[in-house]
This record gives sequence, C-alpha cells and structure tokens, in this order.
Amino acid sequence: MKKTLELLCILLFLLLGWNIKAKTITVQPHSAINTIKKAIEMADSYDLIVVEAGTYKETDIHINKPLTLLSKNAIVDGENKGEIFIIQADYVTVKNFTIINVGSSYIKDYAAIRVRESKHFIIENNTIKELFFGIYLEKSKEGKILSNKIYGKAKSEFNSGNGIQLWYCNNIEIKDNYVERVRDGIYLEFSNYCTIHNNISKNNVRYGLHFMFSNHDVVTNCSYTNNGAGVAIMFSKFMKMSYNLFSDNWGSAAYGVLLKEVNDTEISRNIFKNNTTAINIEGSNRVQYLHNDFISNGWALNSRGANYQNTVNYNNFLNNSFDLLYQGQLNQNNFDHNYWSNYTGYDLDKDGIGDVPHRPIKLFSYIVNKTPESIIFLRSLFVDIIDFSEKVAPVFTPDNLVDAQPFIKQIQHDYDN
Repeated sequence: MKKTLELLCILLFLLLGWNIKAKTITVQPHSAINTIKKAIEMADSYDLIVVEAGTYKETDIHINKPLTLLSKNAIVDGENKGEIFIIQADYVTVKNFTIINVGSSYIKDYAAIRVRESKHFIIENNTIKELFFGIYLEKSKEGKILSNKIYGKAKSEFNSGNGIQLWYCNNIEIKDNYVERVRDGIYLEFSNYCTIHNNISKNNVRYGLHFMFSNHDVVTNCSYTNNGAGVAIMFSKFMKMSYNLFSDNWGSAAYGVLLKEVNDTEISRNIFKNNTTAINIEGSNRVQYLHNDFISNGWALNSRGANYQNTVNYNNFLNNSFDLLYQGQLNQNNFDHNYWSNYTGYDLDKDGIGDVPHRPIKLFSYIVNKTPESIIFLRSLFVDIIDFSEKVAPVFTPDNLVDAQPFIKQIQHDYDN
C-alpha cells in the first residue's frame, strides 16, 4: 500500500511539473511574434500556440515537436506556392484554422495539411479552400481527422487532388467531415483498421470514398451524394459498411458502391436511392448484403461475373428499373428472404412468405446493358412478354437464381445506429 501511494505521489508530481513547464505562445500580425513559423521555433515540446485573427502568408510550416496549434479566426494563405502545414512529430494538434491557396503541381502532391510518419495527432475543425490536396496522411497511425470542411473546385480528375488521403496508415478516425468538389472525397490506400463515421462527401469528380488494398475498415452513418460514383472498394477485404446513404450518383459509369476483388465484407442497413447502379460487383466473394433498401435505382445489383458465396438477404428492392443483372451461368449465391416490389406471387397460408419463388432477373435488363438506347421500350408490352418468357423458361440466367422465400410485405429497417 505504501509503495502504491509513493508511486501515485511521484506520478502526480511529474504531471504537475509538466503542466508548469508548458507555456502558451501567442501569434499576432503586428507583434514581435508575427508568424506561425517563428512561434514553432520558440516553442518547447507540448506548448500551446494560439494564433490570433489575421491573415498569415506562410508555406512549409514544419511542426517537428509535440505542439497544439489553436486558431482564433486565423487565415493561413499559401499564395499558391506549396504546402502549408507539414507535421512530422507525435502528439500534434492543428485546430480551427482557415487554410487557402494551396499550391498545385503535376509533380508534387501539395497539401494544406500533411502528416508524415506521426501518431496521436488531431486535425480538427479546419476549413480548407482553394486546394490541390486537403489533408494528406502518409505512414501515420492512431490519429484523428475531425469536423473539417474541405471545399474544392475540381472539374476533372487530372488536375485535382483528393480531399482527405491516407497512404500506408493504420487506426485513423475520420469523423464529421464535409468534403465537396475534389477528385476523391476520401481516399485510402494500404490503410487498415480505420473508422470513417458521419462524413458528408458530395459533388466530387470521381468517388466520394475510395479504398485500394485496405482491410478491416469500417464506414458508418456517411452520406455520398451526386459523385462520379459513391464509394469504390478495390482489392480489399474484411470491410464493414452500414447505416450510410448513397444517392443521386448518376451517369453512364456511376455507382452507389463499386466492389472489385473484395472478399469477406458486410454491407448492411444502407439506403441506395436514385443511382444509375446501386451496387456494381466484380470478382467479389463471401460478401453479405443485408437489410439494405434499394429505391428507384436504374440497376439495384449488377453482378458482372466471378462473384461466389455471397448472400443477399432481408433487403427491400423498391421500384428499381432492374433489381438484378447477373452475368454468368453459375450461381453460388443466396438471394432468399428479400422483398421485391414487382413480385406477383401469392401467400395462401398467410405466413408473410410468398408461396411462389421469385425470379428477380428481367431478360430486358441484358438488352439494355448491351444496348442502352433500348431503354425507351422499358414500359412496352413487348418487354413484358420477353421478361415473362425468361421467367418461365430461363435461358440467359442460372435456373437456381431465385428468391425461394420472398417477403410479401416490405421489411421495416431500423436505421438508428
């Protein structure tokens, strides 16, 4: 007991001593300390730097020691010359800044805030405008990107960067951010165990969110609206996506979600609404699609081939032009226990399950996929006849591709997470 008390006293002394040592440095436009760079040079580890209101024309602000930089309505103007903040230390916080006029280049990926080989950092409540890249993390871990607003003006993917980019990062929390009009709203490459929660990513040129070679990431409560495509997951596994909204991603190659070479992943309790294709799938296995709502999309699911051992259960397919396009003659996937708004069967025993299996594929969907102009015949009697013939005697689709137990009534999903 005595030794425990002694250790507590020593710990308390060290903590108090540390707090006494730490100091606050104030930066003001017309004072002796009038640049952020100068304040960093003067600071000791774990000091607080308060940047008062004003415009500071600075680039390449290197933070190479544990510090907290707190803005009070300060604007940092890079004058289109290069990067602004470059963090190369652990335990750094950059908060409440407005950052404008990041440099652009075809050789270097200039960023408003770059974090390099650091951990335990916090990038919070910053506003970034006139950017090339917004927040760029490389070989960093255990950090937080919180409540930032990124406003780009990208018109094509060739002359623009990403809003938030992670490269070889682990255990990063990306939460409550707003990103618009950049190339990819959020991009992760070789980045694992990251949490992406409650972000809005809209009006981006390519993807609202993009994964490459990343595993064990979780995406929840996000909104991806009116992007070139909502979310792309490529060459990744053990992902989870739930309680998200994918809407109005509309165009010839637009998707709510694109899966390519994705395995052992769960996509559940999401809303897909008004997308050209809600989910486009290729070469993906053991993926669970559970409790989603597919509403008024062109195609709800487009399975482009080599997709095996997937489960599509307890989803609502509501008023899509085509619920499913399936390319290939072999079906090793399960499509049971869904609600299909165009199901025409009956339920004589009143157990809520249709007595007649439902075939979700329309032959006309193949024709439209090959010849998009034919969509003008969608509501014609001729289309109804050829779709009926495919249901009665399947030729283009696997005979076992059915929902053997379709729900008669729409499934009620709880979207409170």
